[in-house]
Amino acid sequence: MITTAIRVARVGSAAELAAAVLLMLGFPALMVAALVPSVPAFVAAAAVTYLADHYLHHKGSYLINRLSKVRAGLSIRFLIRQLLLVLLLARLSLSDSVIFYSAVACFIAFYGLQAPHGALVTLIRNRRRLPVATRNVDLAARVRIPDAPPRLLLHRSAEKVLHLDLFAVVGILLSAGTGSDLVGFVGITLTLVLAAAYDLALMPYVRGDRIPPSADKVLAAVDDWLHAHRPETVLYFSGSKDSAYQVNMWLETMEQLDSTPLIILRERTMMERLAPTTVPVVCVPGGVHLMNMDLSTVRVALYAANVGKNIHMLRVPTMKHVFIGHGDSDKLASVNPFSKVYDEVWTAGRAGRDRYAIADVGVRDEDIVEVGRPQLAPIRTGQAVPADARGGSADGRCPTVLYAPTWEGWDDNPGNTSLVLAGENIVKALVQADPPVRVLYKPHPFTGTVSAQAKAAHQRITALVEQAAAERAAGEDFTADADALALARAELVRIEARLAELTGSAETRDEAEATREGLVDVEKHEEIARLRTEWNDAHWRAFPAWEHRVITGAEPPLYDCFNVSDAMVSDISSVVSDFIASGKPYAVTDSAGLGAEEFRRQNTAVRAAVILTNGATELSGLLDAVRDPVADPLAGERDELKRYLLGPDEPKSIDRFNTAIANLALKAESRNLGQSARAAAAEPEPASELAEAVPGQHEANGPAAG
Repeated sequence: MITTAIRVARVGSAAELAAAVLLMLGFPALMVAALVPSVPAFVAAAAVTYLADHYLHHKGSYLINRLSKVRAGLSIRFLIRQLLLVLLLARLSLSDSVIFYSAVACFIAFYGLQAPHGALVTLIRNRRRLPVATRNVDLAARVRIPDAPPRLLLHRSAEKVLHLDLFAVVGILLSAGTGSDLVGFVGITLTLVLAAAYDLALMPYVRGDRIPPSADKVLAAVDDWLHAHRPETVLYFSGSKDSAYQVNMWLETMEQLDSTPLIILRERTMMERLAPTTVPVVCVPGGVHLMNMDLSTVRVALYAANVGKNIHMLRVPTMKHVFIGHGDSDKLASVNPFSKVYDEVWTAGRAGRDRYAIADVGVRDEDIVEVGRPQLAPIRTGQAVPADARGGSADGRCPTVLYAPTWEGWDDNPGNTSLVLAGENIVKALVQADPPVRVLYKPHPFTGTVSAQAKAAHQRITALVEQAAAERAAGEDFTADADALALARAELVRIEARLAELTGSAETRDEAEATREGLVDVEKHEEIARLRTEWNDAHWRAFPAWEHRVITGAEPPLYDCFNVSDAMVSDISSVVSDFIASGKPYAVTDSAGLGAEEFRRQNTAVRAAVILTNGATELSGLLDAVRDPVADPLAGERDELKRYLLGPDEPKSIDRFNTAIANLALKAESRNLGQSARAAAAEPEPASELAEAVPGQHEANGPAAG
């Protein structure tokens, strides 16, 4: 019941739900206490409403936003509490007293001071919202960006200024309870003085040298930097904060380009979700600002998603435009008809080309280039366990099978995940396998967020894996080198301490300061990357090679789980497509019961897989392939499917990617030279007339302004 209430109320926990209930009940209780009247009851109810309100704000509760939509926002709640306090004074027969009139005057003046406070905060925030936000762009040398006001002044400022009424409320309640007006006057004075001081503390940040530069000056500084940096290849992205993974997956590839890279984002929220990178990043929310930006040196623009804002870049004719997407799959999104607008569409392998041909959405075959998937480079090929240990060895080494099911999805389609119908059967078969195998269970992070059945299945599977791990550790068949494990765990502690030192020391900055100080420390960035690699290695050495594991969270990453595994069981998802790069045996569950033949026909990625029914009786075929790779009947089909989906191993994908960029850049340069030659050969009179007809138009080698 509580779980249902949490889901309906859209709160994050039982504590948050309890705080919301207390807040809703607290105000009627305040009214009753005022009418009775009872000072102690009023004090208790007021304390509950203050604390519950503060807790919900601290948690960023969805309910707080909903209350403001029904005219019960933060200011209204404080005002109601103050009015009820005035009602309490009246019911206590204090309506003719000095403290009554002082309380009324105090609350009126208090709200009068909130008007300039709100205006000052809004003005400061608007002025500090620059037309662009950047990372790894040296703007500090080109334009002065002053320090932001202390976080204490601006962070949750409305909540802070409203809570200054606490002094007056407490003082007035004490005065009502004790009959002494002095304590009430002290509280009232403190509230008004602190509210006025808050306003005065904000005023210096709206004048003089604490005002950030104008939008024109900032944009001119960005253009000056672009002129010096001379970017040649741009990764352009627009999307919601939840789609940040679509651009993050390309960051490492951009760092490895032979040409000069630049990343252009369109939403400010994306800057917070962008992973660390050494590539310069410019976020330009305004379409006009982007279209007037000097991108005359860019020859290739890469697009990771099909969104409406792409038009602001697609309109620039001096560069070639390429759709690279955010993963190859059989989903309809992979053959969007919008892809016709690009000069080229790059796919991982032949499968992507065939997908467009079958869909017949207008993308020409000659405009498709196969470049592989550079992101899959960390995935290693070959078995993770030596040949002499595939059937079990004296020191306990045994093959590792990764079970990585996807989540249940937003609908009730039984084919989305194997967890509910097949998950327990799969795990039971694996932990009871003879010769033994090690099981790594890594569920999708969204597992159980929609379906209670999936959540319960996940919990049962977790219990199965943990119980099997405990039984194996207690038995005599498996041993571990205690000294080696202790050494690896000590190394983990050292690495984690250093990572915390490198990543946890950054001070909270507003967007303008982050733009000013956003130059990456390359040495620090490289050290963090090296330490993460060392952490992954030490992590696996910190546990026995035979120990069953449940792996949740971002660490260790999925690809690292691939590398320590000898086989995988999964569902239809990008996980399967990525695992194919390893060349290792894999199984996919036909949870919807389509039948093996139809299942393979509908899903290209399972053509070389062992197909499992919900009973998981076919798992023996996967385990046989792991223990005796020579006799693996699907090895040849996996190699063929890998080439079909991802292209050849040589040349490397990043090399093919760079070659494709270089070839397209030559086409763009050839086009631009041709346009320049035609313009030079044209009569001067028509050119002059055209310039007069289109005022403000940029040169032929730059983007238009309209």
